[in-house]
Amino acid sequence: MIARWSGPSFPLLTMTSPPDSEYFRNLDFARASDTFNVPALFMDFWYDYGSEETTEMFNAFRENAQSKVSESNQFMIIGPSTHCGYTEATENTIVGERELGDARLPWLDIQLRWYDYWLKGKKNGITDMPKVQYYLMGKNEWRQSEVWPPKNTTYQKWYLQGQGSANSRHGDGVLSLKAPEKSNVDSFIYDPAHPVPSLGGHSCCTGSDSEAGGYDQSEIELRNDVLVYTSEALSEGIEVTGSIDVVLWVSSSATDTDFTAKLVDVYPDGRAFNIQEGALRMRYRKSLSRAELTTPGELYEIRLDLRASSNYFAKDHKIRLEITSSNFPRWDRNLNTGGNNYDETEWLVANNKVYHAKDKLSYLILPVIKK
Repeated sequence: MIARWSGPSFPLLTMTSPPDSEYFRNLDFARASDTFNVPALFMDFWYDYGSEETTEMFNAFRENAQSKVSESNQFMIIGPSTHCGYTEATENTIVGERELGDARLPWLDIQLRWYDYWLKGKKNGITDMPKVQYYLMGKNEWRQSEVWPPKNTTYQKWYLQGQGSANSRHGDGVLSLKAPEKSNVDSFIYDPAHPVPSLGGHSCCTGSDSEAGGYDQSEIELRNDVLVYTSEALSEGIEVTGSIDVVLWVSSSATDTDFTAKLVDVYPDGRAFNIQEGALRMRYRKSLSRAELTTPGELYEIRLDLRASSNYFAKDHKIRLEITSSNFPRWDRNLNTGGNNYDETEWLVANNKVYHAKDKLSYLILPVIKK
């Protein structure tokens, strides 16, 4: 027997519906106003596509709990692997191409003990574990916390600077804790016919051999349509754990385009491993439920959500931020026309710009855990 759709197909509705439309809202997503009255154990991985949502649900279940039992029995564990990678950790865990040490954890045993405790009444001590356990990549060790984000979190601004030629990793783009004293602008050409390719990251189930995980981005960073901003080698290591954001002043020759950002950990030998990434379609800069095209050449301040991660940038490593307008096929290409994209056959080449000045600061926001 073959089942057939009697109406519009799921893929068609997915492509044609605005991001915050009723179509998506009716797919059983939790809302901020929802209440909960059940103990919960959340499990996820830093190279999965839903780590930020997992932290949000953990806090929502706790904050909107309807009983003390529910409020005091919310737990979360986030490891370093990819989607559903419960059994992939070894004494030398490799995620994509990135070596991340001994990340083993008895995931299945923890789940069985959880159900034995709550469904069979077995007093096995499962609720004595820390409320939050997360794997600190780079340091390659498990960390514990009773809240999320962890206590002692501070937010550092790393400012984009340069002389106006940040194109590729051989350019002059700089990341600095000090705000720029001079005004400059970096520009690049975004051609939808030649998008920046995806390499690793936070996707799932596409069939690609390198669909998720940490991979050396050095070759991609040779492209002139990728703006690269790099810090000096760190004099001491820093822990970055939590939600990551990028604020940019931008303009485009098109009425609609995308801006993407990727946080990268640069090793002393030059390898550059992706940590997290995010994107913004300019027509949705104000609202995900209502599109508004831009005026060519006009400046806009935008915010890119890079979601959550946990990474230790070790001494002598560098912090790097890539800015461009595509990450394909992780995200669909913006054809720069202001049209539907999904049913168009023509496209426009866009001249996109990123500004960094005293009155138009562009910066990376990192959640740093103070010792």
